[in-house]
Amino acid sequence: MCGRYAASRRPEDLAGLFHVEKWEPEETLAPDWNVAPTKEVHVVLERPLKDAADRRPVRQLRALKWGLVPSWAKSPEGAARMINARAETVHEKPSFRRPFVSRRCILPADGYYEWVTGSEERQLEEEGRKKRPRKQPYFVTPADGSVFAMAGLYEFWRDRTLPDDHPMAWWATCTVITTEAETAPLAVALAEGPATLAEIHPRMPLMLTPDRWDAWLDPSRTDVEELRALLAPPPGGLMRAYPVATAVSNVRNNGPELLAELAGPELGTLF
Repeated sequence: MCGRYAASRRPEDLAGLFHVEKWEPEETLAPDWNVAPTKEVHVVLERPLKDAADRRPVRQLRALKWGLVPSWAKSPEGAARMINARAETVHEKPSFRRPFVSRRCILPADGYYEWVTGSEERQLEEEGRKKRPRKQPYFVTPADGSVFAMAGLYEFWRDRTLPDDHPMAWWATCTVITTEAETAPLAVALAEGPATLAEIHPRMPLMLTPDRWDAWLDPSRTDVEELRALLAPPPGGLMRAYPVATAVSNVRNNGPELLAELAGPELGTLF
């Protein structure tokens, strides 16, 4: 799954990297090393500009709320549960099948966090001495330092309780597509740690390699099977994973120190 990630790149850098044609300075978000559900996040998408005479799709960098609200929802209350969509079923689920065909996006990230229960903590839980074991966070990121481009979907929801001119009348929200975690060896593996991403968690965000960015963002592509082919996992062995401080587990903590690599897990032996 993807429940927390880091996104510290400047919008002007993202605009250059993804060949963005349009982004609004007022939508600029500060670097965020602890992105949590329901936060505003940067996404790259293609759609015509609002009120423009030219209706061609324009590549844009936008700030959307993480947690998709389906257009048909009666309220936005379920957004926090819609942070992820499974690649295997995204084309058929009622909440995702329409945006899958016409509203696809990319969520740029440095990488994502995943939590592992340590062996000592699991033992305490099994012995009934600890009901909620602590978990060791790991940060997963491309080994070469490139952007982690997560496949996503976006949607618009109209709050019918508000007038048309109200600034909150329309919600723009998004979700991250996930896939089965890689079983191939990590590009960089620690001597004492996970050898694969699957050893950390069975799911992971689906990373799109640059050769798929244009096709994924192109709204003129609507064939479901062609789009599903774009969701094939990237080549294995592109990632590294390392332990970080448990401070990241508190969403109130934020800063580059959260990405600092630890010499070893804080919670003792994990694997």
